[in-house]
Amino acid sequence: MTQKKHPFDRVVTLGLLQHACTSDPAKNLETCLKAVEEAAKQGAQIICTQELFRSVYFCQSEDHAHFQLAERIPSPTVEAFQKLALKLGVVIIASLFEKRAEGLYHNTAAIIDADGALLGIYRKMHIPDDPLFYEKFYFTPGDTGFRAWSTRFGRIGVLICWDQWYPEGARLTAMDGAEILFYPTAIGWHPSEKNEYGTNQHGAWEISQRAHAVANGCFVAAVNRIGLEQPIGGDGIEFWGQSFVAGTSGQILGKASVDQPENLLVSVDLAKVDVTRTHWPFLRDRRIDAYGDLTRRFRD
Repeated sequence: MTQKKHPFDRVVTLGLLQHACTSDPAKNLETCLKAVEEAAKQGAQIICTQELFRSVYFCQSEDHAHFQLAERIPSPTVEAFQKLALKLGVVIIASLFEKRAEGLYHNTAAIIDADGALLGIYRKMHIPDDPLFYEKFYFTPGDTGFRAWSTRFGRIGVLICWDQWYPEGARLTAMDGAEILFYPTAIGWHPSEKNEYGTNQHGAWEISQRAHAVANGCFVAAVNRIGLEQPIGGDGIEFWGQSFVAGTSGQILGKASVDQPENLLVSVDLAKVDVTRTHWPFLRDRRIDAYGDLTRRFRD
């Protein structure tokens, strides 16, 4: 006898696509499109790519030639995902290098609904500039703001990589109604530093995002790449994989491996957002009258 589903159950399956990237954009796109199809066949309903999946992580150097990787939106890549979303009936979050205009480029995510419609884009707000992460050379800080989109399977927010360290971004996205925060990511170790700092670096990355789930009573999905990439020689970056989904209390609901390609599928019950927020009413108790100084760089 089939058990009737409770009318308030809102279970949705997330698909996080973790894989290595090559220097061939067409091959990377093919790999990702196949991964979407496989994840959908396995039951995924909201599918998210890793950050800048069409290429190796080119920000390890400052090279004007890499601007040729950028695409205007709508682009062939976005259109390919739109067709697939419509065919499979899934929501897709696709990360790409956007050419907005001559000399104006963004690190962008396209949000595509299950009917193939492009709901909107999110442009990465926080842009890092660290050794082998020279993103300020390529990307203009985003101007889309922090927002959420209502999709067939739930209301989702999207932020990108370096954004994941900032509680303000997570909070504002949750305040726009996001039940799930997605973070397409490309992060890893400098091999020469891994033995000394690796455990703490990865731990900080994971803890910061789990804290966003706790503070906002929502789900968090972080999607990272794998593999050692050395596009300019030297030690390169060893991407640490370990894509994961955190529950509304920050608990790890599923985690991918350190170095293997895989589609991580995790089912979440969106009804738990309200349950968590009524038991841990952080949004209710916020002192919005006292937070004005958050708009200042520093309180001297």
